[in-house]
Amino acid sequence: MRHGLPYTEAGMRIGLLGGSFDPPHRGHLHISRQALRRFGLDRVWWLVSPGNPLKRDGPADLQRRLAACRAMIDHPRIFVSDFEARAGTRLTAETLARLMPRCPGVRFVWLMGADNLNQLHLWEDWHGIMETLPIGVLARPGNVVRAGLSRSATAYARFRLPLHRAAALSHHPAPAWCLVTGPTVDISSTEIRNRGDWVR
Repeated sequence: MRHGLPYTEAGMRIGLLGGSFDPPHRGHLHISRQALRRFGLDRVWWLVSPGNPLKRDGPADLQRRLAACRAMIDHPRIFVSDFEARAGTRLTAETLARLMPRCPGVRFVWLMGADNLNQLHLWEDWHGIMETLPIGVLARPGNVVRAGLSRSATAYARFRLPLHRAAALSHHPAPAWCLVTGPTVDISSTEIRNRGDWVR
């Protein structure tokens, strides 16, 4: 890996799933597989963040989370990256500004669960993110309707792609986004921590 990023070629369609992964769980794998299929992606990269600016408490040690992610992945087209730690970024907008120029010709799609679309308007420079690359939103338990009515969804309603065009999302210039529905996995990192199965 160069700069903490897997090998790329121009024309590849790569989904970026950012987050703390504190801890990673089968829900992350589920939406990654869904993204590969529904958005017609060649790869999905998990960008494991050093920390989440929206959360008061820091996550578990980065190396521990990276190891847990790599141990969990069971798909040949899903990769784990510590690019944010290497680049010294914590905000998504900053990460994209550093990452995308390193991979010329790659068609990136930012991936998120529907629960994150609900709070996207709280992210630093969220308008800039929407206008930098297409956004692929995947169903999460109990969040699809709320996501479709969220502030960010409303602000960019005219740029929403219908479901039947989801596979072409990476070929649409930003702003463009698509919310896909389907089976969900009802689990979260918070739930796992609250059960005591992952101690920071």
